[in-house]
Amino acid sequence: MGIRAFTITFAATFIGCSVLVPVLLAMLRAFGFYTIVNESRCKVYILFGKVVAVLNEPGLHFLPGKLGMSAFIINWVGKSYELDLRLDQEYLRSQPVNSEEGAPMGIGIWYEMYISDPVAYLFKNSDPRGSLAANVSNSTMRCLSNLPLDKMLEDRHAMSQTVREEVSPKSNEWGYQLGSIYIRKVHFRDAGMIKQIEEKVVNRLRQVTSAIKQAGANQVSIITSTAERQAAIEFAKAAAMRPRIVGDALQEITKDAEVSAALFQVLEVQNILSGNGSITLIPKNNELLSALVAGRK
Repeated sequence: MGIRAFTITFAATFIGCSVLVPVLLAMLRAFGFYTIVNESRCKVYILFGKVVAVLNEPGLHFLPGKLGMSAFIINWVGKSYELDLRLDQEYLRSQPVNSEEGAPMGIGIWYEMYISDPVAYLFKNSDPRGSLAANVSNSTMRCLSNLPLDKMLEDRHAMSQTVREEVSPKSNEWGYQLGSIYIRKVHFRDAGMIKQIEEKVVNRLRQVTSAIKQAGANQVSIITSTAERQAAIEFAKAAAMRPRIVGDALQEITKDAEVSAALFQVLEVQNILSGNGSITLIPKNNELLSALVAGRK
């Protein structure tokens, strides 16, 4: 009996928790007893064309306490809208503008927005998101046209602030709160102009490269000529000092006659040995050999 009773109790509990409780909660929600608002969500209740409640606090809400007796018929004869209040973002690519110089430019603009007034979002504009995108696009073209090209390429923060100040008042009327807005990309739209700029940049790079090479070659030439000039000066100084050094040495040597004679004899022998002439050595007092040598010549 214990196992049977446990089985029956378990089955009844399981059926009650998985079937009866969800059905009961669904019926309570259908008859307007309560509703659940998730995080960053909002529910707007409308009855007979009039907004009767706006629930933007997350959690469980007891509708009769907020709507009175209308809560029991709001889901049958009225309407409820659930809106997403989370921060959203949009990126508009290549918005056409012209610079002050007449160059056709494209601007990519990124912006954030979120719903700040659910009632105005629902009833003041049939397509607030599309209208906001169109407003940002028109403000970009209206506020950023005819700017100097250098300012358009460099000063993006100021351009972003200008567009934001232009768009914010109108977006607030539609229930949208505009967050950060930023100019992310500025580019040329004319392919021919892009090609001309590329050619000018390439030619300029070639000119700069040639100028750098020429300056390097000139610097090398200056260094080389300076080094050669200094070397020539030093060699000339050395050549001019050599006779004086030799003369001083010879003058010192000639002070001793024996040393002087020996030196000149050694130099004479060295000159004879370094020459191309042939030398015939004949023993002393050998007349036969002398006659043979004389006859051969």
